[in-house]
Amino acid sequence: MMVAAAAVGVALVGGAGAAWASGSLGAWFAAEPGCDAPIELTVVADTAIARPVKAIAAEYDAREDACSRTDVVAQDSADTAALLASGNGSDIDAWIPDSPVWLVRMAASARSLGRDVPNLALERSIASSPVVFAATVSGADAFAGRSLSWTDVLSGDLPTLLADPEASSASLNGLQAMERAVPIGEAKQFQNAMIRLSDGAPTRVDAAFAALAVSAPGTVAIASEQQVAMHNHDDASSPMLALYPSDGTLALQFPFLRMLDESELAKNLDDGDDGDGKAAELAQRARQLDALKIALWDDSDRFAAEGFRNGTGGGELDQDGVIADATEVGSAAASAQVSILRTWGVVSLRSRILSVIDVSGSMEEPTVTGLRRIDLLQQAASSTVSQLSEAVDVGVWAFSTTRVGDQDWEDLSPIEPLADESHRTQVLDVLASLPARLGGATGLYDTTLAAVKQVRAAYDPETVNSVLLLTDGKNEDENGISRDQLLDELAAMAEDGKQVPVVLVGIGPDTDLESMRLIAEATGGAAYSAQQPQDLKTVLTDALSQRSCRPNC
Repeated sequence: MMVAAAAVGVALVGGAGAAWASGSLGAWFAAEPGCDAPIELTVVADTAIARPVKAIAAEYDAREDACSRTDVVAQDSADTAALLASGNGSDIDAWIPDSPVWLVRMAASARSLGRDVPNLALERSIASSPVVFAATVSGADAFAGRSLSWTDVLSGDLPTLLADPEASSASLNGLQAMERAVPIGEAKQFQNAMIRLSDGAPTRVDAAFAALAVSAPGTVAIASEQQVAMHNHDDASSPMLALYPSDGTLALQFPFLRMLDESELAKNLDDGDDGDGKAAELAQRARQLDALKIALWDDSDRFAAEGFRNGTGGGELDQDGVIADATEVGSAAASAQVSILRTWGVVSLRSRILSVIDVSGSMEEPTVTGLRRIDLLQQAASSTVSQLSEAVDVGVWAFSTTRVGDQDWEDLSPIEPLADESHRTQVLDVLASLPARLGGATGLYDTTLAAVKQVRAAYDPETVNSVLLLTDGKNEDENGISRDQLLDELAAMAEDGKQVPVVLVGIGPDTDLESMRLIAEATGGAAYSAQQPQDLKTVLTDALSQRSCRPNC
């Protein structure tokens, strides 16, 4: 029997969440519940598992001992994570993603965006599904007598379709299984494999299945066992077969995440409820969530009918295209998967980027690392550019007040393809020269407007056209345009549909985050903050790929 528990830090279950787990509020919850009116619950479930969750919730609500009316919302885990990271989703009571890694990714995104991390309680999985190689039944002869492994994918010997791991946890688990198969000292092999797999990667697993149907014999797609089973259930005209990696695999886990504000409950208990019944209402909501969670855990047959193994990986399936008995899998590591996603976000990027870098005098300031702000920025930017794929066009500006006459910016390298090795070398040389270019104050507003105009001048509708602006301060150009003027001009330019998102990264404690966020909102970009020097490379990578903020980018 397999056991696949993701390694997620308990630090994410904060304050009252820990009190909940320890049972210190148990006496309150044990009280006999009343039911003057049903408690309205909202549960967001990943689209893959929403159907059985909805059915089980409806059955629970209909029980005589229940006091709830549950609305189950089907939503991709990536979109729910983005919603919560952006400070929304306060009406959600529970979340069932298709991997615990979304909890870590959501928390990292919230921090990068300078927002509070929602208080969540992670509980055990209600269902699971191992990651497999999917092949068409019509092309099964190509695999006769052959043992398939993640090493075959790494080497390119097994033609493989990989849906975008930013949206597919099956793909992300597959990438981690590949990384574990990399020989010691051969890390570059994994990065090269990611570059190869990212070329024309389908956006979703169902798109990968459609592409698989017209691919050359011997091609597979990475998917979950449940996705194969449900494809066969819903589309019998093009059946798929699950092939199980000989060197082991990982599994999708569907944990129950409690979204109840337990700190508010504890506060109301301490305050004696103030006579308004708030604590009693919160406790009733907690009881109903707890009972619903147990109902989900107990109904493994319902999940098996939808192609899922139980929460600990066991159980038998009676589904076309997959084996009946459970296969053993390893444990997924959330921190490793987040690192893989950051690398993927860089190597798979397809865009035109104008990098605009603050070289004002304040970038001379030392950090706790002993290096100056500009030194840390130069190192992080150089490392990131070195990983970018050849499909990216990059240009570099430096900015501070009066760089060129009265102009606040200086064009150091044009926006050209990194596929040209001489241009890549030029960009890296320019970045290396930044510490010698310091001086002046921060001319933020004039530079931002000029940068957007520059990118729009050679706008390519077939790719993402963006400005990446890195700064450690606020606008200090008294002779330039105001913030309101900048926002008005940005809004007016965007009316023609040529969107140029400005992605801003603030470095250190002196940045004007409010202005950064307003600029980001006006252009469809995002504003990130690296408060600690050691966070800069991570934040820069997140900002560059700009995927963790969707659908709010």
